[in-house]
Amino acid sequence: MDVFFQEWADRRPGQRRDLARAAALMRELGLAPGGGPPVLGVVGSKGKGTAATYASACLAAAGLDTVTVTGPSLRSQRERVRVNGAAIGADVLDRHAAEIATALRRLPPPGDGYLAPSGLFLVAGLLEARRRGAGACVLEAGMGGRGDELRLARPRVVALASVFAEHIGKLGDTVEEIAEEKAAVAGPRTERFVSLPQRPEVAAVVAATVRAATGGRVAPEPPPPGRPVPDPAPAGLSAASADLGCGAAQALLDLLGRPQGARTAEVLASVRLPGRLSAHTLGATELIIDSAIDRTGVRAALEHARRRWPRVDRVLLCLPDHKDVAGAVAELDGVPVTAATLPDAHLRFARALPADWDRVRAEDLTPADLSALGGRVLVLGTVYFTGRVLGLVDADTERLFEV
Repeated sequence: MDVFFQEWADRRPGQRRDLARAAALMRELGLAPGGGPPVLGVVGSKGKGTAATYASACLAAAGLDTVTVTGPSLRSQRERVRVNGAAIGADVLDRHAAEIATALRRLPPPGDGYLAPSGLFLVAGLLEARRRGAGACVLEAGMGGRGDELRLARPRVVALASVFAEHIGKLGDTVEEIAEEKAAVAGPRTERFVSLPQRPEVAAVVAATVRAATGGRVAPEPPPPGRPVPDPAPAGLSAASADLGCGAAQALLDLLGRPQGARTAEVLASVRLPGRLSAHTLGATELIIDSAIDRTGVRAALEHARRRWPRVDRVLLCLPDHKDVAGAVAELDGVPVTAATLPDAHLRFARALPADWDRVRAEDLTPADLSALGGRVLVLGTVYFTGRVLGLVDADTERLFEV
């Protein structure tokens, strides 16, 4: 897996991802911009993975062999590239990694930028789509939009999830600047732009950006009427993201002149979202695991747990400093909490936390430690952390839906 992470690991302070180098890599691999199967791109601050999963389920149910790229992974890097909901095999990912490594050796060495892991997995997904002769790709952006490799894939449909103050200082200094960056993933080949409701000032920026990026041809729209509706809908905040994914998939099917699949409702009902208010058991301990990273998400997860259980024995929380730590602390007032840290060098855990919170290192956690937290444990935090916990409870993350 070194090829996916090496340039990112070697990056210097202040360096940014190098889209020109990513474009050169794609040309070296014969991946012409917009030359493969139609692309549905997913951007936003939160909910991108859920939207991508439901969009993929709708497209696969309609008979399109669908390659999906999301990130980060939960238990295996293979999960970043899926075909019809299932993670690709290790041999397949190794083959694409070797193709990418060979192509990189033919390029000049990195200059002032680097190739990001999310962009390189996107390239691997496009290679898999070409190998299979796929009918569609659903590609989740990494952090941005204008500065993301997704833009090089020339999406015909863009789905915009909720935009909030995630990545302040990296993508922009205000939510409006972040929204402008994300919406700018649209381009000359974009024909539909489906968006969840945004704050009025954010919606205005998104509309202006989309008009400029598409030469005035396209305006943001809500999920279109006639779209499939997940039944049952996923719990909590994922319901809106699922609806967005289904609406964006319907927009792409309309462009392709394809009807919904006869088994769409059945396929959507089979969707599983590990780490999105997913329920698990570990011996006598019940766990709900959710990748909540801000006050709104923590509140929604806590409300969901309290509806399901008579009490929450403990919250196991992992939020690095750049997440909404203060918001989480406020929502968890009066709840027993154990705060976890991750060993990743690029994450900081220096924020002051309540004195009565317990502390633990994520790398030291064992299944026995989880069981010792109580009979009903709510696990919250970044995907990097919830993925570790899903591994400890041996959750099935290989397949997200059945076609």
